[in-house]
Amino acid sequence: MKKPELLVTPHSVAAIDLLAEAGADAFVVGEQRYGLRLAGEFSRTDIAQVIEKAHAKGKKVYVAVNAIFHNDIANELDEYIAFVKEAGADAIVFGDPAVLMAVRAAAPDMPLHWNTETTATNYFTCNYWGKRGAVRAVLARELSMEEIIEVKEHAEVAIEVQVHGMTCMFQSKRPLLGHYFEYQGKVMEIENRKDAKNMLLYDKERENKYPIFEDANGTHIMSPNDICIIDELAELIEAGIDSCKIDGILHSPEYLLEVTKLYRQAIDLCAECPEEYEEIKDELLEKIEDLQPAHRPLDTGFFFKETVY
Repeated sequence: MKKPELLVTPHSVAAIDLLAEAGADAFVVGEQRYGLRLAGEFSRTDIAQVIEKAHAKGKKVYVAVNAIFHNDIANELDEYIAFVKEAGADAIVFGDPAVLMAVRAAAPDMPLHWNTETTATNYFTCNYWGKRGAVRAVLARELSMEEIIEVKEHAEVAIEVQVHGMTCMFQSKRPLLGHYFEYQGKVMEIENRKDAKNMLLYDKERENKYPIFEDANGTHIMSPNDICIIDELAELIEAGIDSCKIDGILHSPEYLLEVTKLYRQAIDLCAECPEEYEEIKDELLEKIEDLQPAHRPLDTGFFFKETVY
């Protein structure tokens, strides 16, 4: 049975060797000026080092250029994409069509992964962007397992699915946290991810805590729970899903490393020895539950929610 790629979002250059040894097949890196909600901030020097380290171990690196671009930054894309090509990245992750146009001008042979976070919900749209240069579509997190499998059956591009980590529920280009504190008569600089990881919005009615942070792309409110389907991988692997992503944003490097090891074990067993996977999948889930921060409950996201039309 075909194994899906295990894709992770590292926090630093130093993490690449450890995550590669843990079983990661590919990495998404980038800098917040051009990429959205990355686990770590990677300068151009860092990106070049990540690519060198990963390629030495036979791994792939995808550079995130999936922010929403106004004209001032859109005008920089040709030069940035030329750098990404020169550095040897295996693909560019994009959502804004401005990136597509810049790639055609600066790196016409560069593979593209289409990722608009929420609008990749059907195979027709995935194939539309496939005809315009994308070789992979990153499916929205709001799809059920049944819908994901249907997309895969009809897609003409590779399909990537997030299997672990938090989901963005809301993004605004406005600095809402800064405005809030200013309204209170306080001054607040843009928080980086490291300092903002403990900032939470508390919903008393639902008793949920939503991580919130602000960066160069605005304000981001994340889901109160982490997706985890380490015990529900069989259908995805049987369907031939091409890539399974672990999103490490707002988690520690140590947590990401251990979760990567567990998903590597799960994917290998599910593909090579399904019976053994069925026997130990609950144990693998328990191990992740033991690693999980107290304020981050696990659930299965939208994978098993009933779709109402």
